[in-house]
Amino acid sequence: MPETSRAPARIRSLPSWLLGRAAARGHQLVAEALAQVGMRMMHHAVLSAVAELGPVSQAELSRSLSIDPKDMVAILNDLQNDGLVTRAPDATDRRKNVIALSPSGKRLLLRTEKLGREANDELTAVLTPAERAQLTGLLVRIVQQEEPGAEAGPGGE
Repeated sequence: MPETSRAPARIRSLPSWLLGRAAARGHQLVAEALAQVGMRMMHHAVLSAVAELGPVSQAELSRSLSIDPKDMVAILNDLQNDGLVTRAPDATDRRKNVIALSPSGKRLLLRTEKLGREANDELTAVLTPAERAQLTGLLVRIVQQEEPGAEAGPGGE
């Protein structure tokens, strides 16, 4: 029986296919790393956003991460139940909730960021440091096409 797990050569050479495969591998590595401390990827993304933007409203978190507001509520419920974030009414608009990291959330975020870096190092282990920086810069440029006005990340222009 012929091997069916390999895509045809015409597809394997497409940047979109290669990016998809690399992204799937990266997601797998990061998800496995975060699972070591009981963290899921979307929960980590929310913690990271709160650390960068916070204190921040639930609505702003949803917009910044492109997460449906209903899904954001569920993620925040999980994070609050785990003692990683606090949620309190906004002093200027009581209809809004403001999200902030708790001390344990800050500690866990430092640990998960380290685990994420290690997973990304494993993903790009076949590349030299210069190639890693170049790859990151190229990916930032590709992503910025759909996000006008977005700031360049590390290795970006």
